Amino acid sequence: MTAGLLLLQPALARQDDRNQPIHIVHADSMDGYNQPNSVSTFKGNVLIIQGTMKLTGDVAKIWTAKEDTSVDHIIVTGTPQKRPHIEQIDDNGNLMTGDADQLYYDNINSIAILTGNAFVHQQNKGDAHGSKLTYNTNTGYMVGESGNSGQVTMTFLPKQKPLPPPKHGAPTTPPAPAKSTKPASPAANPASSSSSSTPAPASSAPTKG
Repeated sequence: MTAGLLLLQPALARQDDRNQPIHIVHADSMDGYNQPNSVSTFKGNVLIIQGTMKLTGDVAKIWTAKEDTSVDHIIVTGTPQKRPHIEQIDDNGNLMTGDADQLYYDNINSIAILTGNAFVHQQNKGDAHGSKLTYNTNTGYMVGESGNSGQVTMTFLPKQKPLPPPKHGAPTTPPAPAKSTKPASPAANPASSSSSSTPAPASSAPTKG
């Protein structure tokens, strides 16, 4: 019995990778030929690039179309230590990565099928895990299946919102400590203007006889 999970994210994947040429950037060996309706096998640290999309694995088999030498589909396999891997940068600049026991890429329809303990991570969006994940590299639409056992899991990341400003504005410099209100001693107080002491009499000038 199969359980499924559908995730629709239209127009978030890469729109122009499908129109880019496919480059076999690296492989330790190659067996095959370039002609219509044929298959070529690349082995050892395989790296395939189409636009922003990258496929890596231990072995890659590439099938060409029946009518010409364009790529029809690719199957990538690996080892438990180095599983097949796919990555792509979407139109918003976010990185999508995926890993599984086998990777099937349909170049005609821009569909990547990850089979066997499949895991897909979408930067700033979330993660998906299942027995089989089908990912549209043009639109970002994804289907997850659990297979005969296990389950499909999905993590949705929340939208990051800026922190609200402080309620009373920016923090201010703490106030200086209050001065002491302890009354001064009487000896230190100046004489009051209402003191009862009387002023000294003015001296009188002497008179002539």
